[in-house]
This record gives sequence, C-alpha cells and structure tokens, in this order.
Amino acid sequence: MNRAPSPEAKLLRMTETPIPKLVLSLSAPTIVSMLISSVYNMADTYFVGRIGNPSATAAVGVCLPLMAILQAVGFMFGHGSGNFISRALGAKDMEGARRMSATGFIWSLVSGAVIAVLGLLFINPLVLALGSTPTIVPFARDYAFYILLGAPWLVASLVLNNQIRFQGNAVFAMVGVTAGAVLNIALDPLFIFTLGMGVGGAALATIISQFVSFVLLWLGTLRGGTIRIRLSEFSATMAVFREIIRGGVPSLLRQGLASLATVALSFAAGAFGDTAIAAMSIVNRVIFFAVSAVIGFGQGFQPICGFNYGAARYDRVRAAFWFSVKLSVGVLLLASLVSQLFAPQIVEIFQRGNVEVTRIGALSLRLQSILLPFASFQILSNMMLQTMGMAREASLVAACRQGLFFVPAVLLLPLALGLFGVQIAQPVSDILSMCVTLPLTLAVLADLKRKEAQLAETGAAAMADVPV
Repeated sequence: MNRAPSPEAKLLRMTETPIPKLVLSLSAPTIVSMLISSVYNMADTYFVGRIGNPSATAAVGVCLPLMAILQAVGFMFGHGSGNFISRALGAKDMEGARRMSATGFIWSLVSGAVIAVLGLLFINPLVLALGSTPTIVPFARDYAFYILLGAPWLVASLVLNNQIRFQGNAVFAMVGVTAGAVLNIALDPLFIFTLGMGVGGAALATIISQFVSFVLLWLGTLRGGTIRIRLSEFSATMAVFREIIRGGVPSLLRQGLASLATVALSFAAGAFGDTAIAAMSIVNRVIFFAVSAVIGFGQGFQPICGFNYGAARYDRVRAAFWFSVKLSVGVLLLASLVSQLFAPQIVEIFQRGNVEVTRIGALSLRLQSILLPFASFQILSNMMLQTMGMAREASLVAACRQGLFFVPAVLLLPLALGLFGVQIAQPVSDILSMCVTLPLTLAVLADLKRKEAQLAETGAAAMADVPV
C-alpha cells in the first residue's frame, strides 16, 4: 500500500508544522547526507595519503576543481529545477512541477556527457590548467580520467538528489547519497592498494559509488509522494530553461567560483612546493566537512522556504531562517574550537610522517577556523535568496566568499606575505564577504516582514467587508 503523503498533505505539513520541529525533521537526513558525502570526499585524500607521496595527495586536491565543476552543473540544474518545484508545489501547480522535474534531469545528463567528452579529449591540458606541477601531472591525469568517465551520472545524481529533497522527501535523498558514500569508503582501499591502482583507484571507487547513488535516487522518484520523471514531459522551451537558469545560476556561480578558487589556491601554494599544495588540499577537505553540517541545515530549510514563500507565508520563511542560523552557528563554533585545539593531529590523519605538511596545514586550519561560524549566515542567506528566486542577490552572495574576495586575496597576499598570505587568504575573504552579505540579507528579511504586514492588513480589510 502507498502510504506516502499526498501533495495536499505535504503542503499542509510544510505550512503548518511548528518551525523548530519541521526544520529539525527535514534537516536531520540532509545533515547526515552532507556529512557522509564529506567523509567519502575526504576518504580519497585519506587513503591516497597512505601511499606516502605528497604529490599523490596533492593530485587529489588539484582535481578538486574538476569535481567542483561537475557539481556546479549538477547543482545548477538541481537547484534551478528544485527551487521552482518547491514553489510550484506551494502554489499547487503540479503540471509545472512535473515539467520542471523532467527538464532539469534531461539537461543534466546531456551536460555531463558533453563535459566528459571534452575533458577526455583534452585531459593533459586540463590537469595542467588545474594547477598540476610536473611531478603531480601523472597522478592528476589518472584521477581525472575516471572522474570524467562518470561525469554524466555524477551530474544527474545531484539533480535527482536535489529535486527529491526540494519536494520535502529528504529521507529518500539521504538513502541514495549514504549508500554511495559507504560503498566508496569500502572500495577505496580495495582499488588503491589491493588492486594496485593507486590514485586512479580512488577515482574509480568514486564514480562507481556515484552510479549506485544515481540508481537508488532514480528508484526514489518512483516512490509515492515524489514526482515521477517522465521523459515525455521534457520541455525544450526557452521559458522553462530560463527558469532553471534563474534559480540555478547562484549555485553554478558558487560552485564554479569554488573551482576557480581551488585552482588559484593550487597555483599560489605551488610556488612553495608540493607539500604546500598537499597541506592546503587537506585543510580544504577538513573545512568542507565542518561546513557540511551547515549546508545540511540549509538543505532542510530550503523546501520550507520554497513551500512557504510560494504560499505567501513570509512569517514562516523568516522564522525558519533565523532558527537555522542559530543552530548552525552553534555547530560551527564547536567545530572551530576543535580545530584550534587539535589542528596538527587533524592534518596528520591525512598525511602522516611529513612534518612540513603538518606545519603548514595546522596553521592554515587554525586561521580558517577562527571565522568559521560566519559561514553559517552566508550559506543560509545564499540558500534563502536562491530559493525565493532572487537570482541577482543570491549570485552576489555566492560570488563573495570564494570568488570576488578570495581569488584576489590568494593571488595578491602571497606577494607581500609569502606562504602566510596563502594561509590567511580565506579569513580575509570571510570578513569582506560578511560585510556584503549581512546588510543585503537583513534588507530582504525586512521586506518579507513588510509583505507579511500588508497581507495581514488586506486580510483584515476583507473580513471587515464581509456582512454579518
């Protein structure tokens, strides 16, 4: 028997359930998904680090921008279609939601295939452009080869995950992501050491795991309560594509700039040797693990934001935002404290026996973790603006932390401060980003409060006109 909630029951839940209970129930699965995804992203770095060659560890970091590019495309189509789907469901537009679901999915498969073909044709120039040094190139090429082979289903699985999540079915999304993550952790040592594939084995484990996630997420769309993807509902019209772009460009910008930032970081750190690249690669993975919990809160918040914004329940949008911010700041304060106290031990988990990697990485981790709690407000602000369809504002917030401020900082500060300039670039960027994000977001929240008051006045006037 199909016991999944009907669209009407789901709308009632999203617009009437108390905010703390709703945020926690939707965030718990997404936090688990993000943390486990982050763990299996770190697993490649961990197991490759056991090879004992800093160049191999650095290769995984160098190829991180490639993964970020694929994620950028997946998030663009996933968030672009998912944001629309949640607002459409809130407005009871089932036809529009089904059309958007099919269209976002098809475009993701096509885009992933195009990236795979182009990347494989130009793999040597690609790994050099990503920041590989001559000693890193062979390892980076092996890793990038397998990642590119799996690009179509890697991109498509991100779209399925986000579409399912934006419909309020976070548990289905969690199952698909978690199964792939656990499999990846199991396959890494098998391929890297038992089969002797080295760095390439880590990438092969990743794409096999992503394929398993893709299949499970596809099966999740066939369950009751989730929109089934029917290829016949694909729409090639410019209006639908424009809607995806409008809702997805902030994600493309955020992830694309993250890719650019990592390339810039690799080039800046490369001036100080492979050990510096390896150290900064490790720190990036550790910081992303901490931030994953906040992204999980945000992903739980997004369907609440979309449904209630579509239903004109602006009071619930504001309440859910502030509740999520308070919780996530607490989480990152704890993560910051742990990083300050145990920075050398954390870095050594990924690269034992290399004193220089530990020294560079520990200081960088401590510097970045000082301002880590600020990331909570920035991430949740970006997600709220994007879900509400405010593409311009969301794009600006997305551009700040790892693009507008970070790239100039990581390229210019080392000229005056040497390696310390590389290590301090992210904290500098965080401070400047907060100066942009805070006033912009507060203005949007104030506007929501004004709309809420106007609706209340309109409702009161309508009641006054009703004859007794």
